[in-house]
Amino acid sequence: MTAPRARRPPDEARRLILDAAGALLAEGGVAAVQVRAVAARVGMTDAGVTHHFGNRDKLLAELLKHGGRQLRAAIQDVLAAWLDHGADLLGLVESLEALYRRGYAELAVALHAAGWRDPGSGLLDPVVDALQRLRPPGSSIDDTRLAVAAVHQAMAMEALYGGDFRRSAGAAADDSAAQVRWWARQLRLALEIT
Repeated sequence: MTAPRARRPPDEARRLILDAAGALLAEGGVAAVQVRAVAARVGMTDAGVTHHFGNRDKLLAELLKHGGRQLRAAIQDVLAAWLDHGADLLGLVESLEALYRRGYAELAVALHAAGWRDPGSGLLDPVVDALQRLRPPGSSIDDTRLAVAAVHQAMAMEALYGGDFRRSAGAAADDSAAQVRWWARQLRLALEIT
C-alpha cells in the first residue's frame, strides 16, 4: 500500500525519504534500499526521490550518515535518562536492550554491514566516560571500553537472536530478562563498581 502523494517542504521530504530508506535498510539490508521502494513508502515518485538525492548511491551515502546520527542520538538519550535515574547498572543494560529491541539492533547491524563507521569520537564514548567515572581511581579505561563494547554487542544480539542463542545453550528461550540481569552483573564485576 502506498501513501498518497503530497508536495512537502524540501527538508521534510528529505527526512521522510531518509526515514523510509532507514526502515528498508533495517528490514532487508542494503539491497532493499531501492529508489522505487523508498518512493512508494513516502508517497512520491522515483523522480522525487532522485531530485532530493541525485541517485541511489548518494541516497545510500546520506542514509548511512542519517542512520548513524539516529543511533548516536538514541544512545545519548538512553545515557541521559540512566544518569537522571541514579546510574544503576541494571537500569543501563535494560535500557540498552530496550533501545536495540525498538529496531536499533537491525539498524546498527545494517549500518555496519553497509560500511558505516562512526566518524570522529566513538559512538559509545559517552557511555564509556560515564562508567569510567563510577570505577575505582586508576582503573583501566581500556577495560571499560571493552566492557561497554561487549554489553552493546550482547544487547544488540539479544534483540535479534537472544532466544535462539539461549535455546542453543539449553536456557529458557523466552527469558531475556535473565540474560539482561546476567550482563548487568558481569558489567558490575568487570568494572569493579559497587
